[in-house]
Amino acid sequence: MSTGELLNIEPVELKFALELRKQISCSLQLSNKTDSYVAFKVKTTNPKKYCVRPNTGVVSPRSTCDVIVTMQAQKEAPSDMQCKDKFLLQSIIANHGTTVKDITPEMFSKEAGHVVEECKLRVVYLSPPQPPSPVPEGSEEGGSPRGSVSDNGHFSASESAVASRLFPESNDKSTEAKSLIAKLTEEKNAAIHQNNKLRQELELLRREASKSQGGVSFMLVILIGLIGIILGYIMKKA
Repeated sequence: MSTGELLNIEPVELKFALELRKQISCSLQLSNKTDSYVAFKVKTTNPKKYCVRPNTGVVSPRSTCDVIVTMQAQKEAPSDMQCKDKFLLQSIIANHGTTVKDITPEMFSKEAGHVVEECKLRVVYLSPPQPPSPVPEGSEEGGSPRGSVSDNGHFSASESAVASRLFPESNDKSTEAKSLIAKLTEEKNAAIHQNNKLRQELELLRREASKSQGGVSFMLVILIGLIGIILGYIMKKA
């Protein structure tokens, strides 16, 4: 902040985050320290390069005024990022009730005997903020940015761990699906085993029934019905 007798000026450096082919603006705040009206005027050493709004104005007693300085789009940046452009802000005590329409160039003439307060402002170029570098998928800190597959066509343990961190939701769903498949497979194998066991018992009963002549037809009917019920249960489970 620059503190004069009439105005406080903040900041005293016009800082521009330089981006080529793009207009850039920064602002100044002028604070009137007095109980009088203060008229001001902004000059620059490179008027074609900058647009100042307002470049002249009046700050009421104990109030503030914002000035916007816009730098025109630049085609190239200086190699050392240094700028020699300067601004000069002049201020004087004005009559009570003075407006912008009342300001004339002669008001800021020292040769005419006017007391003019001046503050020099320098221009500073800043490097534009750099976006963060994207992290390649499947890469770990200190590792190769490209994912790799082992000789047998499967991801290694470290690569699987990276995939689990990057896609936790997909990994959880895959685990649930594998668990369900394993459970169904186990139930199907148990049903097949039970079916084979029943077939063996049926064959044993058939052989015993063939040795005796009484009640053979009745037993066969019961066994066939029992097999039908069991096979129906197995098909539902499968």
